[in-house]
Amino acid sequence: MNSEDTVDVVLIGGGIMSATLGSLISRLQPDWSIRVYERLGREAQESSNAWNNAGTGHAALCELNYMPEAADGTVSADKAVSINEQFQVSRQYWSHLVETGAIGDPKQFINSTPHMTFVSGKANVEYLRKRRAALEGQPLFADMEYTEDIDTLAAWTPLLAKKRNRRQRIAATRAASGTDVDFGALTQLLLRDIEQRGAEIHANHQVTWLKRQKDGTWRLRVRHTVGNTPRVVRARFVFVGAGGGALALLQHAGIPEIKGYGGFPISGQFLRTTDPKLVAQHNAKVYGKAAVGAPPMSVPHLDTRVVDGETSLLFGPYAGFTPKFLKSSTWFDLPFSIRLHNIIPMLQVGLKNFDLVRYLVSEVLAGRDKKLAALRQFMPTAKSRDWELITAGQRVQVMKKDPKQGGVLQFGTEVISGADGTIAGLLGASPGASTAVPIMLQVLAKCFPDRVASWEPRLREMIPSYGTTLSDDRELAAASLARTAAVLGLDAGAAQPEIAATAKVPALASA
Repeated sequence: MNSEDTVDVVLIGGGIMSATLGSLISRLQPDWSIRVYERLGREAQESSNAWNNAGTGHAALCELNYMPEAADGTVSADKAVSINEQFQVSRQYWSHLVETGAIGDPKQFINSTPHMTFVSGKANVEYLRKRRAALEGQPLFADMEYTEDIDTLAAWTPLLAKKRNRRQRIAATRAASGTDVDFGALTQLLLRDIEQRGAEIHANHQVTWLKRQKDGTWRLRVRHTVGNTPRVVRARFVFVGAGGGALALLQHAGIPEIKGYGGFPISGQFLRTTDPKLVAQHNAKVYGKAAVGAPPMSVPHLDTRVVDGETSLLFGPYAGFTPKFLKSSTWFDLPFSIRLHNIIPMLQVGLKNFDLVRYLVSEVLAGRDKKLAALRQFMPTAKSRDWELITAGQRVQVMKKDPKQGGVLQFGTEVISGADGTIAGLLGASPGASTAVPIMLQVLAKCFPDRVASWEPRLREMIPSYGTTLSDDRELAAASLARTAAVLGLDAGAAQPEIAATAKVPALASA
């Protein structure tokens, strides 16, 4: 490389978002040069790393926070359906990559794992009934089962029922079409593929500064973290996919669109067991209801995990707080992110979310006995000696200025892009990785509106439902679920065989 060369695309951060965007661009615009800069020694070591997230293929099959009960007692399926639609886009794209040979055995990153919900107590049981009723008739939730019977629960997953008080009111749902995803492995597979297609991947390289030039390009200062060798590069388009580091880089870029944004960091821990006897008794991701004041990503769940071919169980997360925005960054991230334009919204968020602050403090102070008590609500027979405590990744929730509400805390992800389309970045967290493909399609639409029309034929080859809504067509939804399940080696779940056999869905194209 020259001391100051120019590339078409620079992707900052070696996580699932940059890898997904690079994968899409390399197919839509194969003549563009792509360069990835990752500050750590290996890609996918922060939020995308398998042990830094729960690995839930977020399809809203089990996550109750996507369907909260309104003040009038009603439960809407709209957000859950939207999340599932987005996950199906990701599934279709992954299936395309597998079928065309870009990715080898899909078992390297995705495995069938039923998604369940579990609640106890009269009020929660009534809520789950309403949730199930709201999802009835939704094509993407067609395989969801419901029970209030403890013997059925025991058949679904023995650990939840063993030695549970049979007089306790319980309810559960189960969707066999759920998945466990190793996003770290998927990120590595995507990056190796784009590298073979001509992209350059540079680990141990940190982007420290970037500025827009008069000719519309971006000038970036890059430091090799081994030896501190500086380098300057110009890029026609920059994507900031640096997870918790994205806010600082977008602030350095000076784009007006970042004004008013701040970050609220939340840390987490999980209990993990690899005991074969326990692992054999639980094959599901089981989500419950969040505690009062708890953030959505802190919904308790007992999960089957498959990482590097090994199966284990994970329970948590136990939320906490540090001012760090990344697991491997500094304690000054939060104070250094404060600007005149975001300090008021950040203060307003703190005042409005006292329950959240109190909850985080209580979680930080919680000892092992309290953590184990939370696990026993799911698994009554849990013993401390069988479980080890591991630290999860940092999550930085979006705080921003709202014209009507003042400062608001936003859960989820948000794409921030410059007005001229030469730079974009992603802030926020869950369901992030699961919906990486539709999120990156949003980036492409925002930043390259003049090219989207010419890309559409290729996008439809890679994502057959592109431009349509599966939940509006029962037969198309069943066919898509069956198609991707077959390619990815998953249980068909909601795809009814008689429909899947006759419904027409565009074939996934070869490369």
